[in-house]
Amino acid sequence: MNLPPVVVAPTVTKLPPDMRGAVLVAGSHGGQYAAWFAAESGARAVILHDAGVGRDRAGIAALDLFGGQGVAVATVAHTTARVGDPADMMARGRISHANAQAQALGVLPGMPCAEAAERLRQAPPWTAHLPKVTEARVVLRPEGALRDLVLVDSASLVDPVADRGAVVVAGSHGGLIGGRADQALRADACAACFHDAGIGIDDAGIGRLPVLDARGIAAIAVAADSARIGQARSVFEDGIVSAVNATAAAWGARPGERARDRLLAWTRRPG
Repeated sequence: MNLPPVVVAPTVTKLPPDMRGAVLVAGSHGGQYAAWFAAESGARAVILHDAGVGRDRAGIAALDLFGGQGVAVATVAHTTARVGDPADMMARGRISHANAQAQALGVLPGMPCAEAAERLRQAPPWTAHLPKVTEARVVLRPEGALRDLVLVDSASLVDPVADRGAVVVAGSHGGLIGGRADQALRADACAACFHDAGIGIDDAGIGRLPVLDARGIAAIAVAADSARIGQARSVFEDGIVSAVNATAAAWGARPGERARDRLLAWTRRPG
């Protein structure tokens, strides 16, 4: 029997066109929108990154969403492989969670990601569709602000032109997609905030922060257990700062403070 291929991708937002029936290993977090995107690709089974699991188990929401449709899904532990880096997931990642369908195929916590992907090649194809999950992009001008506050559930929604000089809050993890520095932020914003995805091995969940420092962009991340990954509103309203780059520190940001307070202050920053 010819088994389906295993396809690796740094993010579910940019998948190859020939995904139908394949097993997908993606560096994206296992949240709701990532699950929907993976489902739309037609993959028969999926392995995502658990992004520290975090508040309300948002980092592994895909397990239940897919499980309700009978699809096998697992996540890789953030302590074993870098978020946004499927090659690293395959090389040293270990499974942290697996839904009932994945477990029925022998995928269990602690198993190497590469072995789990091989087992998932036995998963049956499926044709169901998950309910549409819409990512949000909201542009606000708070009272007294001198620049926009842009809330995007995914950093892929950042506008390179419109968001220049803005304060950007992304629901995305703060890791570099595929390790690429040029993917850190699509706009020359004033400041940016991300979810830290549990920080994880090699500090991968905050890999964007030093890269943005080099561009003079103040960048912070919020703790995984304080805000839901994939939801910019939660990152903004609920997030507690866990990491800051040098530029952000020079502008007063400190771990342990409310992200909302710091970000609002930066919207009032001149220049």
